[in-house]
Amino acid sequence: MPVPLDVASVELRLGLAERLLRQSGRTLPDRASLGDGAWLQQLIDALCDLSSRDALTGLANRRQFELALAAEIDRVARAGEPALVLMIDIDHFKRVNDTYGHAAGDIVLQLVARALADCVRPMDTVARFGGEEFAMILPKCPPAFGEMVAERVRSKVEGRSVVVAPGQTVRVTVSVGGAFAPQWVRTSPLLWIERADRELYRAKATGRNRVCLEPSPAMQVSAEERSLLFGTSLFQDFE
Repeated sequence: MPVPLDVASVELRLGLAERLLRQSGRTLPDRASLGDGAWLQQLIDALCDLSSRDALTGLANRRQFELALAAEIDRVARAGEPALVLMIDIDHFKRVNDTYGHAAGDIVLQLVARALADCVRPMDTVARFGGEEFAMILPKCPPAFGEMVAERVRSKVEGRSVVVAPGQTVRVTVSVGGAFAPQWVRTSPLLWIERADRELYRAKATGRNRVCLEPSPAMQVSAEERSLLFGTSLFQDFE
């Protein structure tokens, strides 16, 4: 038989959830004005949104990015439409933290996050991937436009000044690496990110504040991706 609800325990948990939202800067309408059902739904929606967002920048967090990337891989494999992943790293970020402190570093992260958010379409995903690294998923972005899109992201940040202390400003730039998903191929999130990361490292190694994109995406199908494509083939039944 069903276990009866402990009303006091439920109210305590709801109170804790409300407090968590307030600490994150979010507020809910008054419960009495909405009614319990509508208020509870808003609470659940707010908690779901909070769990998918990076607390400092407000961008999607890494978990949400990985979910979006998996969905995009499925779409590319089924529909054959192009898609671009960009990995974006703030140049000389450690120097900012070491010189001005982590509070200044947080200001820089927030500024870059706002600049990146200004670059994307509603269908795109921009996330804080970790530390000073960000990531973007750009569906329906053909190779002919990849360089232009990535350059727009880089130039949106370039030269922005951030006040990190009284009378002290720093100028911010980013390096960008990108890779296209092979069309009609079911790649893996790890392989796609690794490809974009290799280009990011190349951008860093060749002077920073620049864009490097993987060339000829159709020629970059790896052995692992071929196994993902043919690993469930009907021909396996006859082996």
